[in-house]
Amino acid sequence: MGLHLQPIDILESITKEEFREKYLLPRKPVVIKNMAKNWPAYEKWTMEYMKEKVGDVEVPLYDSSKADPAAPINSSAQKMKFTDYIDLINEKPTDLRIFLFDPIKEAPKLLEDYISPKDLMGGFLDKYPNMFFGGKGSETFLHFDIDLAHIFHTHFNGRKHILLFDYKWKDRLYKIPYATYALEDYDIAHPDFEKFPALNGVEGIECFLEHGDTLFMPTGWWHYMKYLDGSFSISQRAWDKSWAVKAHSLWNLTIQRNFDNFMKSRFKKKYMDWKEKKAIERANYALKKGLPK
Repeated sequence: MGLHLQPIDILESITKEEFREKYLLPRKPVVIKNMAKNWPAYEKWTMEYMKEKVGDVEVPLYDSSKADPAAPINSSAQKMKFTDYIDLINEKPTDLRIFLFDPIKEAPKLLEDYISPKDLMGGFLDKYPNMFFGGKGSETFLHFDIDLAHIFHTHFNGRKHILLFDYKWKDRLYKIPYATYALEDYDIAHPDFEKFPALNGVEGIECFLEHGDTLFMPTGWWHYMKYLDGSFSISQRAWDKSWAVKAHSLWNLTIQRNFDNFMKSRFKKKYMDWKEKKAIERANYALKKGLPK
């Protein structure tokens, strides 16, 4: 059987009505090819332009190593000057990534280079959107975003491979309790179904982004990303109108995150071992029961 991956819908452009009916309300991902073509960023956002505007600010970098059981979520592996990092990903493959970095705060002129897609929906959260940079071959492990926002993810200067899974598959994806990521012992792009049988039959969507493509990723969707070239993306976030989603987001950001960080600091590996064991138990149970229905 294996993973059941469908190609993502790809549109050149879309009206507000069509977007709302076919993608926002059903919470279905889509790639919009032309959305960013009227941004100044479409022509301006090269690696050299980013170096020039952001400069030598020190940035946190993340690698492909398994999360430290004692470390708070999103702890960086090392730091480097932004210009040195851009030189690195231009020159050779590396698993080092910039994750949840905001270069626009360092270079506010970048605010003039992009446009929020308010013609499609409202509720945008960030004046300063997050940007993500990665070297060729670097990967973002399977996870969903803790704030449960809708994401418009626009890519620049290369290609990115993305796998997407509806939130309902969380148990079959070996979701770690009190966290927003999956068990890190498997490779979702090349899963071992003998070791991780619950992945067999999971349904998802496959996507490839090129320069200027925008991915709409609805609230709660799990995503794995691999940089096929040294490149970068910008994510603009918008609230879902559902109060249940907003309440879940608030729970994740406050109660769950603080509890998880406390337990990590107190019990370290013992707590992480329990979480991984529980993820496997829940995955096996969901598989046995044929969930989700």
